[in-house]
Amino acid sequence: MLGPTAVGKTALSLLVAEQFSCEIIGVDSMQVYKLMDIGTAKPTMQERSRVPHHLIDIVYPDDDYTVGRFVSDAKHAIRKIRTNHHIPLLTGGTGLYFRGLLEGLFTDDGPAVDDPELRDYLKKRLAEEGREHLFKELVRVDPDSAGRIHPNDTQRLLRALEIFQTTGIPWSRHLAEQEKISQQYTVLKLGLTRTREELYERIDGRVQLMIEQGLQKEVHKLLDMGYHENLKSLQSIGYRHMVNYLKGEWDWEETVQLLARDTRRYAKRQYTWFNQDPAIVWHDVSQQDAIFADIEAFLKKTE
Repeated sequence: MLGPTAVGKTALSLLVAEQFSCEIIGVDSMQVYKLMDIGTAKPTMQERSRVPHHLIDIVYPDDDYTVGRFVSDAKHAIRKIRTNHHIPLLTGGTGLYFRGLLEGLFTDDGPAVDDPELRDYLKKRLAEEGREHLFKELVRVDPDSAGRIHPNDTQRLLRALEIFQTTGIPWSRHLAEQEKISQQYTVLKLGLTRTREELYERIDGRVQLMIEQGLQKEVHKLLDMGYHENLKSLQSIGYRHMVNYLKGEWDWEETVQLLARDTRRYAKRQYTWFNQDPAIVWHDVSQQDAIFADIEAFLKKTE
């Protein structure tokens, strides 16, 4: 069950899980982080008590969690759920994680990497730390790629680091493993949608709720604990906005406006990613009867 942020995945996934004896596997690149609760819009402890959840709160903000680690963790969770005689329900909005698990980390067109936030983060590091520093990092994590990339080729340098930081696998190894893995699972892909007006209204409401719940305080606490603002986790939507506010770079009104705007833009990118997959069956989130009927038909077919 997938869809953009704030579309209503959590509420519906709980109903589906209770109806069809499922356990939920989170497919969210931010909800894996401990101590980051408000800005990631995690299911509440009360919601998690209704249905077993997996891959939420499993690493700390300074851990380098990649799609490769997610695939390994998700496969383990699927095996555990099946051992419990339940059905895995993968729920989230991180398209790269879905693709990594269901299609393989790499496609015929190249590594399945499309992370504008990480790209902006690396560009920021390039400007602040310099090309030589990033190239030394590439030598450490992917010496084979470093050997074939000229130190002045910043575009390929950033591409190589982006691939490694996203997948946990060097670009050079990808080049040696071009073939796409075979399909491992029989899957029903349900996409949830709303009208643009409804979705944007919900996003604005979520932003206000995060502020009321104490997003600023959460970010301040993370910084006080020693987590650096340049960590990939703290450069994500919501967290980088509060960092900029706490540093005095934005005033409060600007911070709130940009947080809502960037969340809307993120939702649009999620739709763009998911629309590339013709296997997704789309439903308005209000069409609960049709969604349940699709699931029932799928389960009967795959018994």
